[in-house]
Amino acid sequence: MIGRLLESMFHWFRMVGEASPGGRALEPDGVVAAIVPAAPERSVMNSVLYRNPHALEAAYDELAAAYEEIGASWTVWVPPGDAAASALLETRGHVLDAEPMAMLRKLDGGVERPASDALGDWTSEGDMADVARVNDSAYPFGTDSFSRALRALPEGAGRLYVAREGGEPVACLATADHEGNTEVQLVAVVPEARGRGLSGK
Repeated sequence: MIGRLLESMFHWFRMVGEASPGGRALEPDGVVAAIVPAAPERSVMNSVLYRNPHALEAAYDELAAAYEEIGASWTVWVPPGDAAASALLETRGHVLDAEPMAMLRKLDGGVERPASDALGDWTSEGDMADVARVNDSAYPFGTDSFSRALRALPEGAGRLYVAREGGEPVACLATADHEGNTEVQLVAVVPEARGRGLSGK
């Protein structure tokens, strides 16, 4: 399952790079990097994934040059226990600043589709502008970086779910389908709508 998750993450960051204005996905052997000049201050968008530490080491200088060219802060997602990659990055001046956890769920049993009226004012055909705006509000880094960087998912790549209250978007998430897996990203609820179970629904 972890392998499937990582492949979905590769797919997601490839899409982020390619869907952002002026952005691209850089793919040296065994590595995927989202290059997002529309939001150079946000390392969560300017992110690198790798298949093994040797691939990361071989691609490092090319990655660093690409991010330097757009003046970006950037991050490398290091799986737990990968001491070789951690040591390499430390020698290059990177600092471990977070340890995000993945959550996985098999959907081959025990999960039922909610009743048609269970989700209230949610749509599965949301607009990326709303998803970006909700994320900017939910994760206030003092910029509108999500709105600048995220404009659209490629056709058929997944779905954008948006909940509204009083006509205004208050919660969202995106899904990206890849090889039998669905990656869930961009989960956010505006501060004034938190605590109501919107994301759980």
